[in-house]
Amino acid sequence: MQIDFDQNPEMGKLLLDLKCKCRKITMFKDLKYLFAYIAPVSAICGFYLGGWWYYAAFLVGFVFIPLLETTMPVNGSNLSYEEELSQVKKPWFDLLIYLNLPILFFILYLFFTAIGKEGLNTYEYIGLILSMSVIMGSTGINVAHELGHRVNVIETTMAKFMLMPALYMHFNIEHNLGHHKHVATDEDPSSARLGESVYKFWIRSTVNSYINAWKIEHTRLKKAGLSIVSYHNEMILFQLAQLAYLITIYVLFGMKGLIAGVLVAIGGFLMLETVNYIEHYGLRRNILPNGRYEPASFIHSWNSNHELGRIFLYELTRHSDHHFKSTRKYQVLRHFDESPQLPYGYPSSILLSLIPPLWFRIMNNRVKAAQLSN
Repeated sequence: MQIDFDQNPEMGKLLLDLKCKCRKITMFKDLKYLFAYIAPVSAICGFYLGGWWYYAAFLVGFVFIPLLETTMPVNGSNLSYEEELSQVKKPWFDLLIYLNLPILFFILYLFFTAIGKEGLNTYEYIGLILSMSVIMGSTGINVAHELGHRVNVIETTMAKFMLMPALYMHFNIEHNLGHHKHVATDEDPSSARLGESVYKFWIRSTVNSYINAWKIEHTRLKKAGLSIVSYHNEMILFQLAQLAYLITIYVLFGMKGLIAGVLVAIGGFLMLETVNYIEHYGLRRNILPNGRYEPASFIHSWNSNHELGRIFLYELTRHSDHHFKSTRKYQVLRHFDESPQLPYGYPSSILLSLIPPLWFRIMNNRVKAAQLSN
């Protein structure tokens, strides 16, 4: 049935208004990810202003967002299939991600410049370290994680550069080829065990992930018939790149800059490991009669639909869908009702995990309930 809009001008106007409203809604969905820049913008402003402003990025990530999330409803809605196709094609979402690379290194420059100032007070030094660690973990490692799953060599190269200041370039190998294969099993150092504190997890995951990255690269080169000690070995290249980065910091900003650079690298990758901790805490895949693990599914990751944390971390909190298809872009990640949900957003959960007795009290029963429903 066709409508003659010349004879039905009111119907034509109604449809036109509906299209305009749909465009506005879509535009809002597109623009909301600008909120992810609140941390780097606050860091830039804070590093310029000095004093207590040095804490700005840290306060945004771990005070303001958690507080705001307690007053805001969760959003479990998904895009339609047609909307997904449209959103994936838009260069806007890629641009938002790409800009984090120059922003990260610009903030690092401001950070090292501030660290080198004479008469820096202890509280200012701590504020700089805390805020830069937040930027390293969110603007740096988290965005590198998104780009590291892309198939375009330019994007994966950008991911490696963004991991370099965190001294965690091996993450690109171990996460993609190790974690995604062994997730929610004891073979995966990045999957926290039930009753394991985040502090024990930091040591186990950090050490074993690094060792696993060497093993994975060794196996790859051996299968390809290539020499282990050669320019083909990415792990060797990563160590050289990170060493060159540290030497550059020392030359430009001295020993104070070098120490600060190492501290914020540690702060950044510990933020990553804490996210790893909460993402799969206690969840385990069953062993099938043939001795193999069941395939990883939507029930093997902790998710959160708290809107601010989702945007702040580029939808990392819809983690089950990421494991279902790791190349799915952040703007189209989906919610699934069967996926276990954290009681709080990711930023709040990170803080909660730092108090193990409280974390266990809140989470252990949820883990058991999630496993029983499996």
